[in-house]
Amino acid sequence: MKTLLTFFLSILAVSAFSADKPNVIIVMTDDQGYGDLSCHGNPVLETPHLDRLYSTSVRLTDFHVAPMCTPTRGQLLTGLDAAKNGAINVSSGRTLLRADLPTIADMLGKEGYATGLFGKWHLGDAYPYRPEDRGFDETLWFPSSHINSTPDVWDNDYFDDTFRRNGTLTKYTGYCTDVFFTEAISWMKTKAEADEPFLVYLPTNAPHSPYWLPQSYRDAMTRRFNEVEKSGAIPKKVPPKKRKSLIDFLAMIKNIDDNMDRLDQFLADSDLAENTILIFLTDNGSTMGESYYNAGMRGRKTQLWEGGHRVPCFIRYPDGDIGEPRDISGLTQVQDLLPTVLELCGAEKKASFDGISLAPVLQGKMEVPEDRALVINYSRMPFGFEYPSPDSPSIMRREGAGVLWKKWRLLEDRELYNLQSDPSQQRNVMADHPEIVKMMRQHLDTWWTEVATTANEPQPVTIGHEAENPTLLTACEWLDVFIDQQQQIRRADLKNSWWEIDVAEAGTYEFELRRWPKETGLGLSEGHPETTIADGVLPAGKALPIRKARLKVGTGPMRHKICPPKAQSATFTVELLPGRTRLHTWFDNAEQQTLLGTYYVYVTRK
Repeated sequence: MKTLLTFFLSILAVSAFSADKPNVIIVMTDDQGYGDLSCHGNPVLETPHLDRLYSTSVRLTDFHVAPMCTPTRGQLLTGLDAAKNGAINVSSGRTLLRADLPTIADMLGKEGYATGLFGKWHLGDAYPYRPEDRGFDETLWFPSSHINSTPDVWDNDYFDDTFRRNGTLTKYTGYCTDVFFTEAISWMKTKAEADEPFLVYLPTNAPHSPYWLPQSYRDAMTRRFNEVEKSGAIPKKVPPKKRKSLIDFLAMIKNIDDNMDRLDQFLADSDLAENTILIFLTDNGSTMGESYYNAGMRGRKTQLWEGGHRVPCFIRYPDGDIGEPRDISGLTQVQDLLPTVLELCGAEKKASFDGISLAPVLQGKMEVPEDRALVINYSRMPFGFEYPSPDSPSIMRREGAGVLWKKWRLLEDRELYNLQSDPSQQRNVMADHPEIVKMMRQHLDTWWTEVATTANEPQPVTIGHEAENPTLLTACEWLDVFIDQQQQIRRADLKNSWWEIDVAEAGTYEFELRRWPKETGLGLSEGHPETTIADGVLPAGKALPIRKARLKVGTGPMRHKICPPKAQSATFTVELLPGRTRLHTWFDNAEQQTLLGTYYVYVTRK
């Protein structure tokens, strides 16, 4: 009897614990900017469901992320600046979130939360960087920056794609955004029925390019765009070359809006809405805003002007004592969201953050600190570099930063803007305000002194670990060289670099070098046929005269292998000791001339 009583008391304790904990849902869209919402004055888009969220939320009106997606994602999940957490770029071996850092999933998981990730991860594709390695119990995701990226399942095209589900490749039916929302809702339903508090991180790949979408959305948006364009309500004349892409971009957001309605309906029908913290934000500025409507801002994704990093952030939590829906001004940043969520959930904060908890601000107990200064810094894309270089733009530098203070913006230590008098950032007033420049430079110097030793430290991919063996290495992790699109593989961009690797255990390792991924069944020298996909046609892939493969691990010997005309791969067997090293590969032609590096390497510890 005592055992039975103890059992029932434990069940009641768990239920009470669960009931006290709010659920957390974070929805983050990709490449959607501040102006790409009708609640922010967009002249074309009608986003009634996001507008409803806007009207029922606390809105952070001066909220900033990084101008590129990976740095924003790492900052969201760790509360630390990108220069500290390792994820400073969207590719080029610099997307990997330092393995020793806890994430929001780790922290809430320790508080009894079930944790799920549905959508875009972009913080590392192999162990120990996958979402299942970083505190998420349930994972449904695709690798790298977008669907159809270099490491993604070949020819995934947004429809009926194959994604990674808890470590297993699984095929799904439907459009990608619909799938991610459907699976997230289904998982939340099971957790709610089990009375478990949950964290759902739902980062969509839309409206990131390529702009593939259901035709019904394209048709509807084309009609809408034509109507608004004819009325003269679009502030800028859209360049003809961008017109179709813009329409598709807006249509993808319309699909997101419909899915937000589905999410809201689920929360209402399941009686979860009141005790759920729902946060909506985007990962960087718009890719299209400058072409038609940018909410009065200058700049776009990848730029330090305001349009590159000021984004929407809506927070709704009816049971959270955060007051009426309203705007909150004052400088805030994505690093603030983790400590804010922890405090709203009553979770223990054991880590230090670069962000601050905004919970007291949301609850009306304080204002955002008026004298707050923020630094935005990230590594640039190494376009034009066919090989790694210490001069690569992907090296983060002090002068690449933006400093934000009140309405002042010091950009790359060479431009100063006052948003109060010049919101569109047209007049560089650096020469007129030396004291402001001096103060903001001092803040930047202090920040850079703190982060300089870690900012450009590359993180290694682990090979030979029991958690993932074999491991797929792809060119998207080549250090300081950009190969992250399947279209680059098709057209055979002639580049090369190395992988930073960490050998988990001593042993015999097999390295299988390929130009094409295994699932294509193509030979090293073969081209790829033109391919019809759900929403378009992919061009034919280029043939290459590959006749020899080479491999070198660290300071070990150079290994060579002749590649017969029909060979699909070249395999090397190497004895390795544990520890940090580098992996180099080459494909050469018959004249011993180097063509390119190996796009795909399958590594197995035997």
